[in-house]
Amino acid sequence: MIELRTPAEIEAMRPAGRFVAETLATLRDETKVGTNLLSIDRRAHDLIRRAGAESCYIDYHPSFGASPFGKVICTSINDAVLHGLPFDYALRDGDLVSLDFAVSVDGWVADSAVSFVVGSARDEDLALIETTERALDAAIAAATVGNRIGDISAAIAAVGHGDGYSINTDFGGHGVGRVMHGDPHVPNDGKAGRGYPLRAGLVVALEPWFLQSTDVLRTDDDGWTLRSADGSRGAHSEHTVAITEDGPIVLTDRSWLGVD
Repeated sequence: MIELRTPAEIEAMRPAGRFVAETLATLRDETKVGTNLLSIDRRAHDLIRRAGAESCYIDYHPSFGASPFGKVICTSINDAVLHGLPFDYALRDGDLVSLDFAVSVDGWVADSAVSFVVGSARDEDLALIETTERALDAAIAAATVGNRIGDISAAIAAVGHGDGYSINTDFGGHGVGRVMHGDPHVPNDGKAGRGYPLRAGLVVALEPWFLQSTDVLRTDDDGWTLRSADGSRGAHSEHTVAITEDGPIVLTDRSWLGVD
């Protein structure tokens, strides 16, 4: 069921958005060559406790997950792009890292993701990350009253296809509110003018993710981590966005922190 939020409820979602933005900025700043993925998870867990927030991941067990997730952040590395389950791995020079983080604050959820490279970066990795970020900007610009879900999907696809990437539509954006994953589904490819009409009060997580040379995923033995079928690298950018009569509001915006 698609739910619309009142202006007061959107205001009530801002603390969750700010906390997610601050946490991702902190974790990105602290993540270096040699950082262990389990340390990232422990740090995120500590920040959640200090804020009195609640993890949306630790007990999460959807139909596509082999078991409850058991951690509080997704850490996808190199050819992993989504749902990366943290494990005992120290980051190496040139690793492409995607952090995906969602929490509930006072009963309201925010969800966001960021990709970056630790140490020396390959040009093709930076280009991939930049494409996901531009696709996210295009998606946000299309998230206006009077448009449709297909307009958001088409905006993402125009950027991705324009840069030569194929696009998987199995996993994409989604409604956000009292729960992390709600209706509507927002695929990363689609036709403009189609789908659910965007109305004021709709809050969605928009999340372009692309793989360098395929759109086919495989699942790790951990039952969660999704990797490219051909070993090529992936990147993922995501924000929680409220659609209002005055335009989209990015609830997980990090720019006010002096970061992208």
